[in-house]
Amino acid sequence: FQLPFLTSVKEMSQRLRELIRAVRACKTVADERALILKECANIRTAFKDESNPHRHRNVAKLLFIFLLGEDYPTAFGQMECLKLIASPRFHEKRVGYLGLSLLLDEEAEVLGLVPNSLQQDISSGNQYVVGLALTSLGNLATPDLARDLASEVERMMGSSNSFIRKKAVLCALRLFRKVPDEADRFVERLQILLSDRNHGTKLYDHLYQRFCPYIFLFV
Repeated sequence: FQLPFLTSVKEMSQRLRELIRAVRACKTVADERALILKECANIRTAFKDESNPHRHRNVAKLLFIFLLGEDYPTAFGQMECLKLIASPRFHEKRVGYLGLSLLLDEEAEVLGLVPNSLQQDISSGNQYVVGLALTSLGNLATPDLARDLASEVERMMGSSNSFIRKKAVLCALRLFRKVPDEADRFVERLQILLSDRNHGTKLYDHLYQRFCPYIFLFV
């Protein structure tokens, strides 16, 4: 059996589905591990080329490898995720934010480089970019991140766009859990959202109920 190793420059830019097929074609665990380690090495090499147009493909493959488990090396892709979320292209930004949520945790050192990109994307004119930023902030918020961006989240809770409002409320709940002393800035917005005519009102109401035990401390 010959492993479908991916060694040429052309193969290194293959799509995720091609890597999945190659993994499924492996007959043994040892074959799969050898294939994945070889692919990780190829991805690492590709990342060194700043002009490589397939960075998002390689990060997507790295996320697939991460989900396979087995302690495969994937942490080297963290900085690549930051580069992707700074991209003006939505398809790259989307992969970058997904990688941010999977490859980083609250202890990651590179998380300190994220606030500027998050702040810019929360203020974007594209609702889907705003949604990506709010979702990632909700997943990764540290106490410092929560304090730095709480005012931006509060502003988005007052957006005229119902999609953004719902994302902002979910994010606000995470920030509240991290820094309860910031709850007072969200309470008034939540009270207003209870009268929202959008079908997401039930979601707002549910979250509001979770805030209720703390409201008397701030009003």
